[in-house]
Amino acid sequence: MTQETTKSTEKPRKERKANADKRRRQLLEATRRSIIEHGLARTTLATVAAEAGLSQGVAVFYFKSKNGLLVETLRAHYEFYDDTWRAALAQAGPDPMDRLMALITADFSEDVCSAESLSLWFAFWGEQTFVPQYAEVCREFDRDRVAAIREACAALMTDAPEEEVHRVAQWIDTLTDGFWQNLHLQPTRMTPAECLASTRAMIDALI
Repeated sequence: MTQETTKSTEKPRKERKANADKRRRQLLEATRRSIIEHGLARTTLATVAAEAGLSQGVAVFYFKSKNGLLVETLRAHYEFYDDTWRAALAQAGPDPMDRLMALITADFSEDVCSAESLSLWFAFWGEQTFVPQYAEVCREFDRDRVAAIREACAALMTDAPEEEVHRVAQWIDTLTDGFWQNLHLQPTRMTPAECLASTRAMIDALI
């Protein structure tokens, strides 16, 4: 095969991959909008196809089933969150309190803590017991974030037993989840900024 033939073969492959990636992103974003608008139970291949402006056949081609599409939507949402807190951590520098607060601040950032984002989180979290794939995705991504919180706590609590460090990290993680629930269910009760300030106050009291 000549060099020109190889290049001409590679180009269509790259174009096909780019088109496939575009379609997948289009469908995942459409699924996200459908869940926010209709809820998880009422989101179907038909509602997603309508949101995306594509046929149901295209959705089935890329994700095989409704469940496959929903699992990948949850994964994509977690990937965005994962990228957000990791970027915040990378910019925080070496000080452990700065690193811990970077993680918490990311939790209450505008994109992560928006009404739409929280709707998506709680739609999936409410179904974890019934859909093992959702629980598996949640465990996969939550593990690293909790480990990052625990690492910062360990650096701040150098004289504390490991069990206490683990407990404090667990409290911090649970508190931010609780604030997310309040923001989701009672959005006029408090603001993300107030939740962040309260979390900082608790951290100062504990550490």
